[in-house]
Amino acid sequence: MMTLFNSHPCGLGEGPLWHPLRQELFWFDITAHQLLSATRIWQFDEYVSAAGWVSHDELLIASESKLFSFNLVTEIQTKICDLEAGNPATRSNDGRADPQGGFWIGTMGKNAEANAGAIYRYHRGILKKLVTGLTIPNAICFAPGGKTAYYSDTSTRQILAVDLDVDGWPMSKARLAVDLTQTGENPDGAVVDAAGNIWNAQWGAARLACYSPEGQLLETVALPAVHATCPAFAGASSRLFCTSATQGHSADELTPSDGQTFEAEVSATGQLEHQIIL
Repeated sequence: MMTLFNSHPCGLGEGPLWHPLRQELFWFDITAHQLLSATRIWQFDEYVSAAGWVSHDELLIASESKLFSFNLVTEIQTKICDLEAGNPATRSNDGRADPQGGFWIGTMGKNAEANAGAIYRYHRGILKKLVTGLTIPNAICFAPGGKTAYYSDTSTRQILAVDLDVDGWPMSKARLAVDLTQTGENPDGAVVDAAGNIWNAQWGAARLACYSPEGQLLETVALPAVHATCPAFAGASSRLFCTSATQGHSADELTPSDGQTFEAEVSATGQLEHQIIL
């Protein structure tokens, strides 16, 4: 069972990021337009959902309309590029930096409209759309060595894998990695450990589940919150975090644990989060 890391209740906790230079966890409350740490909350004027680290004080953040760099000390924002800025019906969702210094980010309809979402990659000044027709893009993560990327459309209950070239761009068709269609779990955010296994937060299941690259269920870790949203390792350690959400509950269903952020010591060792090269 995971235990409490931070008691702040997020409407839609997402995008946990362990900054290897600061030795600090950051995460988002998408619905509140907030970036959080254990000691601070930064407020924004639109949805924010995922980030990667650029330097000690600088993050690359994905919002509903753009990618921008954000200085944690000065709070200065610098726009990097538009992200579906002309489409007010969509927002950013799950994202993560890749081993080649790029950043993958999903978009989706603000009301989870069918097929309204996509996955993009930003790399060295270029933003390119990789996948279209997704409903809830999630589980963006990368195998050690940078040769494989994973992603999901939660609504399909499948996690897919794609081969990457030396620069981190997809060079194969997506193939099935984890199939949850028979067991009924909803794959949300995911992270890959140092051994190549996939740790997936499962919306509505109150758990993290660990799968081999071949899709075999290896172990599960229970959460006190039903809607688990995204995991992150504390770098190359066995400390694993997971965000959660109050969204998706009626007032009668909510418990004090829903929306909080949790941690556990697990059997695996994580990878360091990769630095983004702007």
